[in-house]
Amino acid sequence: MGFFCEDFKEGQCEGQKVVDGEVMPLVLQPADPNKNDIESLLQAVEKNKDWFEQMIIKNSAVLIRGFDVKNAEDFNEIIETFGWEDIHYVGPAPRTHIHKRVWTANEGPLSEFIYYHHEMVLIKEYPKKVILFCEIPSPEGGETPFVPSFKVTERMLEEFPEAVREMEEKGLKYSFTALGSNNPSSMRGRGWEDTFRTSDKIEAEKRAKALGVDMEWLDNGGVKTILGPRPLTKVFEERKGRRMWFNSVVGMHGKELSSAMMADGTEIPSNVVERCGEIIEEESIQFKWQKGDVVFLDNYALLHGRRPSLPPRRVLVATCK
Repeated sequence: MGFFCEDFKEGQCEGQKVVDGEVMPLVLQPADPNKNDIESLLQAVEKNKDWFEQMIIKNSAVLIRGFDVKNAEDFNEIIETFGWEDIHYVGPAPRTHIHKRVWTANEGPLSEFIYYHHEMVLIKEYPKKVILFCEIPSPEGGETPFVPSFKVTERMLEEFPEAVREMEEKGLKYSFTALGSNNPSSMRGRGWEDTFRTSDKIEAEKRAKALGVDMEWLDNGGVKTILGPRPLTKVFEERKGRRMWFNSVVGMHGKELSSAMMADGTEIPSNVVERCGEIIEEESIQFKWQKGDVVFLDNYALLHGRRPSLPPRRVLVATCK
């Protein structure tokens, strides 16, 4: 499906790349500069919902720019106009509920880099789309880089075919230690009570089990979560048969609070993990946020992260099935 929509015109942004014949991100601007208000945008979305969803699948990232999207209420209206079902975030990132389906993105210190990941990749049910809205762009840094996941798989197969085969055959196992209570000074500082929305340990275990997570309680009030086996790659419908690098090996391997290994306990060679991290960075796509930007990421196809930045920066998020 090519680009044609009378309600949007195709634009450009700094950092755009062409990957396998597709522009990432696809930039959509008002077709008529005089119709850039939120109502015009909502009408355009309502009229072109099916087309817009196909553009997300085709280009993996779609950036709406140039419309007057002011706040969380406007952002929520956009999400609800599409009619996509909400999915509740489960994970270690500290977040605050803002309005209806809108939350803050990871509230960890802006000085820290949030590593590339598929949202909720280790949970049984993960979002199909991650939608981000820039309310306040950082004066320096703070980009939300993303990576075409299939490119990572391609390059890892070229450089480490045997390691990839072994990890694929055995599967992966992860562990992560969650705190007993929230620690807003850490980008992984969400406590288990907030994560599982209960202070009852038995209920938390039930909810974790439903998500494919085992738990081991610690003397300090925290909990060690164990996840596995999990796949190394996944292939999703409508995405050209691409093998996505659908894992958290680089982000969790050998860290203070987390680990990643093969499901049978075999260690993943550190040189493989290190080189994979380099490949991910080499394949990354950066664009600079502008106030009012809304970006739609295909969570099946893209890893995303957050560059360190100077304050202030405020990016809000919604996750959808």
